[in-house]
Amino acid sequence: MTLRPPGMDFLGGYYVFPGGGVRKEDCSEAVLRRCRNLTKKEAQRILGNHLSPELSLGHWVAAIRELFEEVGVLLCVAEEGRPSDGREKGHRENLADRRRALLHGSIDFREFLESEGLLCDAGLLRHFSHWLTPEEFPTRFDTRFYLCPLPLDQDPLAASEEVAHGFWVAPEQALDLCQRGKLPVIFPTFAVLRNLADYDSLESLWTEYGPR
Repeated sequence: MTLRPPGMDFLGGYYVFPGGGVRKEDCSEAVLRRCRNLTKKEAQRILGNHLSPELSLGHWVAAIRELFEEVGVLLCVAEEGRPSDGREKGHRENLADRRRALLHGSIDFREFLESEGLLCDAGLLRHFSHWLTPEEFPTRFDTRFYLCPLPLDQDPLAASEEVAHGFWVAPEQALDLCQRGKLPVIFPTFAVLRNLADYDSLESLWTEYGPR
């Protein structure tokens, strides 16, 4: 869970899962060519034919990009297929510098992937749920939630430019904190936690929410 800085216009002071918006660049052919383990058509089949194949796979790209920007977790592999070694000191420091460059707009995600020789491993993410705010609400969002295993050689940042505080918590414990008023969340976040609490492992979630 990550705490959005209180000064943010949207959900400032609330705990959320890492995430953000889909950008036009996320759906560009140059970026989509750097995806593996999920095709555009497969992504469209999962999300629905009301979205184009490019926009569908772009949702996975956005999730990978935002996860890296917000908490430093990178769901990518090298072009030759080997996982990136997130604990090797020089490589870790270089990725941290590149993450900051992304946030500051010095480079875009395509440039980052190409310069580092990386491919987005979209197969690590499973679509979990979709929430769309009813039209009568003044502030609306169209949000999809994804599941993924944390790579063994990586650790999420406890704080970053877009995260005031981040921490790991079991779904049952998070629900208890919510009910005691110690973990402010909006209803979709609570509902996702409630759903996650019904499963005893990532493997059981994988079985239920694997690609259809």
